[in-house]
Amino acid sequence: MKESQNIEWKESWRDDHLRWVCGFANAEGGVLVIGRDDKGHVVGIPNAAKLLEELPNKIRDLLGIVVEVNLRTKGSEDFLEIVTPAYPSPISYRGHYYQRSGSTLQELKGAALDRFLLRRHGRHWDDVPVPGVTPRSLSKTAVDAFRARARESQRVAAADLKESAAGLMEKLHLWDGTHMKRAAVLAFHPEPERFVTGALVKIGFFHSNDDLRYHDEVRGPLFMQVDQAVQMLRLKYLKAAISYKGIQRIETYPVPESALREAVLNAIIHKDYSTGVPVQISAYDGKLMIWNPGQLPPSWTVAKLKQKHASHPFNPDLANVFFRAGDIEAWGRGIERIVAACRAAGLPEPVIEHEATGLWVTFVYSAEYLRQIEGRGTPHGTPHESPHVTPEVTGEVTGEVTGEVTGEVLRLLAVLQGEMKRVDIQAALGLKHDEHFRLAYLQPALSAGLIEMTIPDKPTSRLQKYRITAAGRALLQDVETKAGPQ
Repeated sequence: MKESQNIEWKESWRDDHLRWVCGFANAEGGVLVIGRDDKGHVVGIPNAAKLLEELPNKIRDLLGIVVEVNLRTKGSEDFLEIVTPAYPSPISYRGHYYQRSGSTLQELKGAALDRFLLRRHGRHWDDVPVPGVTPRSLSKTAVDAFRARARESQRVAAADLKESAAGLMEKLHLWDGTHMKRAAVLAFHPEPERFVTGALVKIGFFHSNDDLRYHDEVRGPLFMQVDQAVQMLRLKYLKAAISYKGIQRIETYPVPESALREAVLNAIIHKDYSTGVPVQISAYDGKLMIWNPGQLPPSWTVAKLKQKHASHPFNPDLANVFFRAGDIEAWGRGIERIVAACRAAGLPEPVIEHEATGLWVTFVYSAEYLRQIEGRGTPHGTPHESPHVTPEVTGEVTGEVTGEVTGEVLRLLAVLQGEMKRVDIQAALGLKHDEHFRLAYLQPALSAGLIEMTIPDKPTSRLQKYRITAAGRALLQDVETKAGPQ
């Protein structure tokens, strides 16, 4: 019998060894062997018979559990084996909680103890009630955005989506009529940081690990943070190599949008919010690193995370919100989808690392992408609000077009034919999320005077359509002229 995560050797008995029994009971169970040295040699114990009689009662009285104590003999030496089963309820020794982890014994404190106690009682951190918050406290914008996406995903009954905010939260099991769960506060409250420290995303551009050039913070309801963080990254932190086919603008980003969005979703949904530390996204000239203070399920490794596995969300109620909205699946395929998106784009597979404080996902930019953008566009280490142009388009276009108009707006202009409804424009662009379309495409195009409403005095009319303006047509013609024949 070798020493392992389920086996511990001790030369002699001391009552302090009850900590190990407690640790086994709070983990997967195990065997404490009394009478073996650190090398596994049987050294025997002189009072084995007495301990055989006393230990079961002592363990029962001090820990409240029943264990099996066996007397063994090797040669002339007696030793004991204390066989402890795993217990579903939390076990303490003199008011302290211990747990076997690997080959070590750890005392559970702070957030780790909170998670352990909640889990043992069939609860999770995100389903704990928050006093003083009601459905009226939630962001109407965030709740309405959820309704729209859930209607599109068809993962919430149509009748439930017509309920009031209170009724909808109740259907999502986030409101019991008296208290709102932490998951609801995080997902939908306009200021989740009032209740949960660190409920935000920090983004920074680094020239080197100790040279931060600029940064931003994404705050507000978590349900809105995902789109805002992805949009911020694509507009300000990720450079795109640009080419044109006629007036069609082709943008090549270092990270596929689907992979980026999935990585940000994973970081926000599976973060351990009890740590009070924000999700942190670090952009460099040649890579993008996303970190969240989350932990893998017990006994999981990065290798298992990258393989097909069952869904095991760290925050089940919060994950359910995003699942109902159609943002994630319920099959544990998040990492698999990130890897697949990178492979499909011919990019390196992201590097995934797990450490004691959290999980890193690193996207390393391809050599071809770095070659395309080297020496052009906004200098490294300065904020850029729009993509960068490859040699296929002259430097004039960078100044006249990308300095004023984003790639998203140019794409909108390219698909706008005659007078079109908002939903038709969005479909032509292949965009799924209404809020992203509104913020990144429609509003900037309207503000720049490149498109206009057909019923300007009734912006929200169901008959509202949009058409390109003379300025928009001139811009498209200018881009096509400068792009030249393909």
